[in-house]
Parts: sequence; structure tokens; C-alpha cells
Amino acid sequence: MAALVLFVRAVDALSNAVGRLLAWGLIAAVLVCFVNVVLRYGFGIAFSWMQDVYVWLNGAGFTLGAAFALRADAHVRVDLFYRAADPRTKAKVELLGTVVFLLPMLAVIWVYTWPAVRLSWMFGEGSQNIGGLPGLYLLKSCVLGFCVMLGLQGLAQAAKAALLLGGRPEHAPHLTAGSS
Repeated sequence: MAALVLFVRAVDALSNAVGRLLAWGLIAAVLVCFVNVVLRYGFGIAFSWMQDVYVWLNGAGFTLGAAFALRADAHVRVDLFYRAADPRTKAKVELLGTVVFLLPMLAVIWVYTWPAVRLSWMFGEGSQNIGGLPGLYLLKSCVLGFCVMLGLQGLAQAAKAALLLGGRPEHAPHLTAGSS
């Protein structure tokens, strides 16, 4: 059990650190977008690389930030029964959902993304915009990072559910919140 708790804490800390870093990246994306709009419409000056910067920061933020959202239980959940379920039922749903849906979906995304990312790195692919940023392969790699980060966080959420089912509910506050 101690190893499972250590794994959960390590993955949660990683997701939290990456999420906080990406939050600053998204603020930077908004600022770069603002400057781009002012330069373009206020002064008639346009830089393709500047547009790439905020689009790429946004893409990295959303792909790599998914694990942070899962950790914070901030993802969209459409349910009829889960919210009212007792913590043990929620834990079982978390375990089942991770094993049956999340991990297989991430495996499919990885398998279909890997060839494109590999080729992008091989060719040193850059932006298709004239004057755009080099290193598009870095942005494409964020999809693989999405798979790794979300997979780790999904396993951590499943581990929290297993800890709850094993009598350690203090490690699964997202499953016990709001229950009496």
C-alpha cells in the first residue's frame, strides 16, 4: 500500500507542476495574441511566427494540461448516477472507466500518432506558414505527452480508487467529497 500511495503522490505532484507551468504558458499565449492583434490591426505589421507562438502554446496547454484537469476532477462528466453514488461505487466506476475506456483510448491515440510524430522529427518539420516557427515536431510530440501524462494520472486516479476500496479513503478525496 505504501508504494501505491507514493505513486499517487508522485503522479499528482507531476501533474500539478506541469499544470501550473502550462497555466503560465496559456497566459503568455493570450499576451502574444493580444500583441499580434494590436500590431496587425493597429500598425499593419504581421509576424507569422507570432501567430504560431500563441497557437502552439494553446495546443501544448490543452494536450499536456489534460492530466491536471483529470487530477482536479475538472473534466466534463455527463452522468445521471455517478454524482449521487456512494464512494465505493464511484471507486468501482473509476477503476472500470480507467481500464476499459481511458487506457485503451490512449493506446489507440499513441499508435496512430507515433508514425506522424516520428516522421516529423526525422524531417525536422517546421511551420507551414512562411516565416513561421521551426520545430513543429515539438508540438506534435505534445500528443504523445498527452498520452503519457493522462495515462499516468488515470492510473493514479485508479490507484486512489483502489486505496479507497482497500480501506484508505483519505487518499481518494475526489471520491469521498460531498458524501456523508
